[in-house]
Amino acid sequence: MVLADHLGRQGYGCAQAARLASMRELLASHAFDLIVLDLMMPGEDSLAALRDLQQVGAPPVIALSAGGADVDGIIALEIGAEDFMQKPLNPRELVARIRTVLRRCERQGPSARVRRFLDAERELYRFAGWILDATTRTLFDPNGLIVSLSDGEFRMLHTFVQRPHRVLSRNQLLDFALGVNREHFDRAVDVQISRLRRKLSGRVGSLELIRTVRNEGYIFTPEVTR
Repeated sequence: MVLADHLGRQGYGCAQAARLASMRELLASHAFDLIVLDLMMPGEDSLAALRDLQQVGAPPVIALSAGGADVDGIIALEIGAEDFMQKPLNPRELVARIRTVLRRCERQGPSARVRRFLDAERELYRFAGWILDATTRTLFDPNGLIVSLSDGEFRMLHTFVQRPHRVLSRNQLLDFALGVNREHFDRAVDVQISRLRRKLSGRVGSLELIRTVRNEGYIFTPEVTR
């Protein structure tokens, strides 16, 4: 809060996130020029999150860590952070570092990878704390970490989030998810759904996101917002 207030007095608009999942949601819905990322967030693997941010063309990052945690700072720089600072921070130094990073990135211009992500019209679906970015085919779990999906798993999940609370038969899933390629996957619906269930249920406890409807098909149970 103190740092945010200081940055606000220096003319910077700020948003704060107490957890990586909240940061992901902010990044999905707003455009930011820079991220100040605390590597010591309790219960979170912030270095893994930093690696994920680099993969999806996120804004430049200044990483923060407690005094004596030089190794984390070195790893953060190797992963792709633009700068690293130790806590406790001098607010004036942080502002100076922010200005330096923004000037450097402005001179360099965005890379082709970053431009592709920034220019894309993002198709985002949120459900039970998860975020599916259909534009980049990226799934974020409730902790903000990326969950890998095969092509078939992505197509199935994309079909479900577009049609929540509807019973979908195997034939409908094949039509919606696989289209003209359905003849190659006629036996694979149950396999894809079983894999999706393992990836989803393993991170949200007992919540059943994909429910079997006997003799009918499957239904995606959570509320989905876009």
